[in-house]
Amino acid sequence: MLEPLALILALAEAPADGSSFMSPEMFIGALYVFALAAFLGYQVISRVPPLLHTPLMSATNAISAISVVGALVTAGGGYNRTSTILGFLAVVAAMTNVVGGFMITDRMLRMFRKKPTPTDTAEKETKPRG
Repeated sequence: MLEPLALILALAEAPADGSSFMSPEMFIGALYVFALAAFLGYQVISRVPPLLHTPLMSATNAISAISVVGALVTAGGGYNRTSTILGFLAVVAAMTNVVGGFMITDRMLRMFRKKPTPTDTAEKETKPRG
């Protein structure tokens, strides 16, 4: 069971050139916050009634836009090749989320539009334009 923990700590170790990216203590702390946020997010979303799920998710598009900005900063920061690649992948994932959210919102709004009846279209055709 210590092997995955050793792998995680090895990923957090300083690079070969001696510069320190993140100490193992900071990495474990960040990993703890990430796991707690993922668990809490799952618990919150799973308790939302199905009727409110789509409007709630469509309202989070603004929050997803913040993720796009952060991903763009990471991708274009010029820190190193790894951060550029991960930033690019984050931009793709966040934009997919934003576009999908807008598509779901549009689909939801189309459900509430009044469908024209045959009498409505016949009245429009017989009225003189002027």
